[in-house]
Amino acid sequence: MRAIRVASAALLGISALALSAPAAVARGDDHNITPFAFSVLPSTVAAGGKVTLHVNRDGGCKGPATVRSAVFDTVTIRPGHSWGTAMVDRDAKPGAVYRVRFTCDGASGSTDLTIVGGRPHHPTPVPVNPTPVPINPNRGVKAGVGGSIAGFDLKELGMGVALIAGSIGAAYHFSRRRSEDGA
Repeated sequence: MRAIRVASAALLGISALALSAPAAVARGDDHNITPFAFSVLPSTVAAGGKVTLHVNRDGGCKGPATVRSAVFDTVTIRPGHSWGTAMVDRDAKPGAVYRVRFTCDGASGSTDLTIVGGRPHHPTPVPVNPTPVPINPNRGVKAGVGGSIAGFDLKELGMGVALIAGSIGAAYHFSRRRSEDGA
């Protein structure tokens, strides 16, 4: 009979741990899965600064690539070209993060552009050789989302700790109660 109680307490603890995991896993989004790679250089720029927009033509983007953002005018990168430039609006709010959306051949993806305070910085573009995304993006897992401080939620963390502590406490209580009753 004691084994059943211990197994029940262990199952309760494992269940609490398993039920707290999906909330953390569900945070990922598929906003940048495309058959082509893209980037914004630099990804952090001052208001009024210049950014270089890159599309990898080897990975599935053959037609014109359109790049849109609320912080600069729409840019079209012509077929056969991989680079384009945009001037960030001078009234862009320092500390804000703007979404930059790349669209090419019916596929679209996005990345973030962060605005910092100070004077604009115009770096020389550095050629990028991104890892090409597979042609069939519906396969495999999306890794690399976890471990980021941006997704850190104290409420979820606290609930997970409370569930685990509660299940451990219940297991201890049931195991001690049975030994005291039988002794």
